[in-house]
Amino acid sequence: MYNMPKVTKNLLIINVLVFLFQYILNPKYPGMSDIANYGVLHFFLAKDFHVYQFITYMFMHGGWTHLLFNMFAVWMFGSVMERVWGPKKFLFYYIVCGIGAGIIQEMVQLYFFADIPTLGASGAVYGILLAFGMTFPNERLFIIPFPFPIKAKWLILGYIVIELVSAMGQSDGVAHMAHLGGMLFGFLLIRYWQKHPGSSQRYGRSYGKEFFDNLIRKHEDYQRKRHMHAEQTNARRETDEEYNMRQRQNQEEIDAILDKIRKSGYDSLTKEEKQKLFDQKRPS
Repeated sequence: MYNMPKVTKNLLIINVLVFLFQYILNPKYPGMSDIANYGVLHFFLAKDFHVYQFITYMFMHGGWTHLLFNMFAVWMFGSVMERVWGPKKFLFYYIVCGIGAGIIQEMVQLYFFADIPTLGASGAVYGILLAFGMTFPNERLFIIPFPFPIKAKWLILGYIVIELVSAMGQSDGVAHMAHLGGMLFGFLLIRYWQKHPGSSQRYGRSYGKEFFDNLIRKHEDYQRKRHMHAEQTNARRETDEEYNMRQRQNQEEIDAILDKIRKSGYDSLTKEEKQKLFDQKRPS
C-alpha cells in the first residue's frame, strides 16, 4: 500500500470501508443493507432513483467475492494505468467508465422495463482492463487456470466475447451489459484522447497553459475593439506622437507578459503583471 499510487489506494480504501459498513448493517446480504438501498443504481423510472446513484453505485458491492475480484483488478491494472496517465486523468477515466456502465445498464432495463438495482465497480474495472489492453497489447499475463501466458489484447478480447455471450444467455444476476458499457465508454474516451492529444493533458498541470494559450490567440483581435473608445478619447487629449508612444509602450509590456506565459506559464507572473493583464482584458 505504501508505494501504491494515491488514487488507486484511495479507491481501494473507500470501497472496502463502504462494504464493511454494508456488512455491519446486514451481514447476510450486504447488497441489501439500508445504505446499499440508497447507494445502488435504481431504474431511472423507479421512485428510489436519484442521479447521484450513477456515482455511488460504483462503491457498493454485493458480497466479499464481488468486492475482492474488483479490488484485485483495480490494484493490479489500475496502479499501472495511474502511473502511465497520472492521478487526475486516471480518476476521470475511472468515473467516466463507471457512469457509462450505469447508463448502458439503464438502457437495458428500459428495454425490458425492469427495476433491478445495479451495484459494484465492475463497469469501471472493465474499463481499466480495456485501457491496459490498449496501452500494453502485447504484455503477457498469467491468468488462472491457464498454465501459459496470454497477451493482454487477447485476454481483453476474450472478456468481451464472454460478456457478450453471457448477456445474450439466461439471466445470472450479473450486469454483463454494464461491464460492456464500461468498456465501450472507455474505448470511446481513449480514442478521443488519441485523436485530440492536447485534450488529454487538461487533467494535469498543462490545463492552465492550454487555457492561456487560447487567451493569447484571441488577445490581438479583441484588443482593437476593447480600446476603440479609449483611442478616441486619448487622441483629443494627447498629440499624435505622445499617444503613439504610450500605445507602443503599453503594447510592449503586454507582449512581454504574454511571452512570459508562453515560456513559463501563468503562475510565473508577478502580482503586478497579472493585474496588468487583467486590466487589459477588462473592457474600457
